[in-house]
Amino acid sequence: MPAEATAPPVLELRKLTRTHGAGIAEVHALRGVDLSVRAGELVAVMGPSGSGKSTLLTLAGGLDTASAGQVIIEGQDIGSLNRKQLSALRRRSVGYVFQDYNLIPALTAAENIALPRELDGVSVRKARKEARDALSRMKLDEVADRFPDEMSGGQQQRVAIARALVGDRRLVLADEPTGALDSETGETVLAMLRARCDAGAAGVMVTHEPRYAAWADRVVFLRDGSVVDQTFSADAQSLLSAEGAK
Repeated sequence: MPAEATAPPVLELRKLTRTHGAGIAEVHALRGVDLSVRAGELVAVMGPSGSGKSTLLTLAGGLDTASAGQVIIEGQDIGSLNRKQLSALRRRSVGYVFQDYNLIPALTAAENIALPRELDGVSVRKARKEARDALSRMKLDEVADRFPDEMSGGQQQRVAIARALVGDRRLVLADEPTGALDSETGETVLAMLRARCDAGAAGVMVTHEPRYAAWADRVVFLRDGSVVDQTFSADAQSLLSAEGAK
């Protein structure tokens, strides 16, 4: 659990709403969601397909614009930022694990991981060393100089995770980070994400796997774009079991 429960949240969603279309074609992806995540806390988001899980992450990471409500990262309302300011905030403060990996095809694994750090002013030498260290922790030393199309789906997934965790980002957002991984590798990834949060980051992870959600301090359940339930770590296993039985 967060070391300082009274500290300001790293991520705060206030009455967050996202609609697509209009009139009879209008779809409510999120409906007034409130969520706060503090330093040291890992929150798992679960729910059926179409419940708004991925929409919540894209809005929290500044990759989409809310129809209403606010996204606040380290006290900064990202809706008040211009495009350049938002890009800088994402590079410095937010690590994002995309469901489709989102690696740059023309860059090697090490270069993909190092790029956000280099864009933020870190020297190439230091950024590349950080990238190789991150790959080593993922047990991926052998792919450092390979391009994405030379890697398996599971290797690409772990490279994307290493990119999100490198540096000193305070917020990590992960959309099904274990989706392409076997159980053993998935546990390794969750251990790294858990360790990053224990070291002071705030984490939000979308998952459909109860065994991975059990790593979280809190599990939030979405249905039809709304938060319908949540539980803290002491009660997580029993609630997850009940949810899985529905």
